[in-house]
Amino acid sequence: MKAFVLAVLATGLVACASSPTVRTDHDPSANFASFKTYSWAQKPQGASPLVVQRIVDGVDARLRARGLTEAPNGDIALVANIANSQRQTLDTFYTGTGMGGWGWRGGWGGGMGMASSTTTVHTYDVGTLVVDMFDSRTKQAVWRGSASGTVPSSTDRVNAAVEAGLDKMFADFPPGSAAAR
Repeated sequence: MKAFVLAVLATGLVACASSPTVRTDHDPSANFASFKTYSWAQKPQGASPLVVQRIVDGVDARLRARGLTEAPNGDIALVANIANSQRQTLDTFYTGTGMGGWGWRGGWGGGMGMASSTTTVHTYDVGTLVVDMFDSRTKQAVWRGSASGTVPSSTDRVNAAVEAGLDKMFADFPPGSAAAR
């Protein structure tokens, strides 16, 4: 059961199936044009093997689309991590006014009124995927992308969330290449 939850969380990496929160950063001095190959230094862990494979396949496909080739000891070393956490929201609903009575200043019915509130706690999982790229020669970080959002409950939505997160993460990769879309 825990492995299943972690798997779903991992893919929720990308969070909300509709719109994951994605952030990217890069070293402005890195020469991305010089990178022709990449290799996986660390694949994501802690999720379902199927989810991990979808993430790895998704990253591979997006890098290939940008002209990079996977090779042992590539120019770029990839490191991917998955994290998850539980969050809560509180929804409170009020009934009645609590004002009491009729008339001015509660003059005809007393000053007490009936009111009540009901609070519902909603617990949900948030998954985050972080992909780091390092220049294999210098061992310096050159790029980071992260995607996070609410983990969907169905497998189809999880897959859609992974795809949406990776699409947004790699939309402008390599940095400055808006035409790479």
